[in-house]
Amino acid sequence: MYEKDHTVFVVDDDKRVRDGLTEYLEASRINVATFATGREYLDAPKPDTPSCLVLDVRLPDVDGFELQAQMSDNPRPPIIFITGHGDIPMTVRAMKLGAVDFLSKPFQEHELLAAIETALQRDRTSRQERAALLELQAKLDCLSARERDVLPLVVSGLMNKQGAAKLGISEITFQIHRGNMMRKMHADSLADLVRIAGKLNIPITHSRHGN
Repeated sequence: MYEKDHTVFVVDDDKRVRDGLTEYLEASRINVATFATGREYLDAPKPDTPSCLVLDVRLPDVDGFELQAQMSDNPRPPIIFITGHGDIPMTVRAMKLGAVDFLSKPFQEHELLAAIETALQRDRTSRQERAALLELQAKLDCLSARERDVLPLVVSGLMNKQGAAKLGISEITFQIHRGNMMRKMHADSLADLVRIAGKLNIPITHSRHGN
């Protein structure tokens, strides 16, 4: 089922809808997995590939918004809501919760296809960002305790002499730790290190002095 580099999950209790979407999407060379209930979807093993979820708002066991909430604590695929009973407040609610689109049945197939392409690209981007963050975190984990102390002082703009005084060490020792830290973080410049620190949510206190 998951031989391609993506998967579109469809959760709808209407078998005719599931079969119709499967036929159309597979004809468009899109890999599809369908489920009749929210529980079936939650319990099913998922491939580690870019994906999105085409989700009916009204399901027999749990409505689409509740299902979305149950997945909120984990990285979840972007959601495209579909419904035969939509209204403006429901649409607004879905979009505020981060849905890619909200389509009322019967919708045009090209509208769904466009939403799926947007959702899959969003998930690809999110996966790349998470992978990059994990790589940065791994570099941070390789720092010694003292190098971890030096990092926020450097990105805050303190001069070596100031940073050394903050830590109660000599200026030359601070410089050595700074060099090792920059090398381990693969930072080619201070600007590069500031960018990395921002992604890792390392606190930066602004200083009037440059380095």
